Amino acid sequence: MKEVIKDIIINFQTNNLKKSYQRQLDLPINTGIIVTVIGVRRSGKTFLLYQTIKKLLENNIPKNHIIYINFEDERLNLQQSDLDLILQAYMELFPQNNLEECYFFFDEIQNVVGWEKFARRVFENISTHIYITGSNSKLLSTEIATELRGRTISYTLYPLSFQEFLSFHDVNNSYYGTKQKNEILLLFDKFLHYGGFPEIYNLDNNLKIKKLQDYFNSIIYKDLIERYNISNPVILKYFIKKILEQVTKPISINKIYNDIKSIGYKVGNNVLHDFLDYIQATFTAITINKFDFSEIKQIKSEKKAYSIDNGILTALDYSFSENKGKLLENLIALETLKQNKEITYFKKNVECDFIIKEKNKYLPVQVSYTIKNADTKQREINGLLAACELLKTKNGIIVTYEEEANEMINDINVSIIPAYKFILDKIIL
Repeated sequence: MKEVIKDIIINFQTNNLKKSYQRQLDLPINTGIIVTVIGVRRSGKTFLLYQTIKKLLENNIPKNHIIYINFEDERLNLQQSDLDLILQAYMELFPQNNLEECYFFFDEIQNVVGWEKFARRVFENISTHIYITGSNSKLLSTEIATELRGRTISYTLYPLSFQEFLSFHDVNNSYYGTKQKNEILLLFDKFLHYGGFPEIYNLDNNLKIKKLQDYFNSIIYKDLIERYNISNPVILKYFIKKILEQVTKPISINKIYNDIKSIGYKVGNNVLHDFLDYIQATFTAITINKFDFSEIKQIKSEKKAYSIDNGILTALDYSFSENKGKLLENLIALETLKQNKEITYFKKNVECDFIIKEKNKYLPVQVSYTIKNADTKQREINGLLAACELLKTKNGIIVTYEEEANEMINDINVSIIPAYKFILDKIIL
């Protein structure tokens, strides 16, 4: 195994780094603490590490002072007791180098049970330059909390934001001018349907769907079934599809439980709650709470689920591509989270899709593909006004595909904004 590790180290040292596009997330260097990046599989964590390595090389750090190990390499089948072989292999290859000056990049290290004790030993005794990635937020955060508390700074990497998507296509995010606006709308439509996983952005539509289905299956089998030793994968897949079918609506575990029973499968209600925890931990879906001024009540509230990427929705069920209202709401939820804003939803007698919170300020937001229908417009306004009244705010937004207007209703400023503008303008509360 040590010889295999030597081979991996040398291959990294002698090969050129793969080309990578600049992401908006820029990892710091020389912080003196462990830098951790979590995110869904294929969101670009590896290329973010390459981006950081390039920055080190530009700062005159010799490449042979950088150790990159991808723990998804099929040649590696390491136990906790084997991890020291990495240090041994490196020192046998580069005995003239000082380990204290080395930078360690451990990609998908969660695959080794007990990795955190090794990371702590390296940090405390060898080098403070450590970068870690993982695809399971719960496992990483639990292990970090027990062994590495106070020694890490953590970042979440999502699939591409729309602004990054434009950058990958070499399109400026300024929407002024007819030609530029049309180009942005064309790309927005692609982004709405096929999402932002970095590797698929320039594939044709059929290949995108195939690739996205492969991603989904990898998440299920590698991050869920294998990681959690799930013995009933058919029920898990059914459960995930039911959760994603309910995008934009509060989750009803009891309803899914009854559906599963009705088709002849036996499963405990508590197992389904565990499944929900697992799919959140692996970023298969994200959930948001129902708004309440009490944080405890918010945490215990009914949740709404959103897919981690619009492309997953389209790839699992092509009928989603026709339901542009759901796709748009899912997209706005994701883009808001990518901007590090906190979101909940409001529901009483009426509903408001999102309450965006930033620095103790609130902004109610409705999402509707179009409000040309009078009943649809009135429904969206009613929910918006109720949320504004509760939050004592004078501003609310209705996000549409491309409609735009501004109205004063009951002393509330209602802004109707096209989705691409809402996203690119990054509204400050």
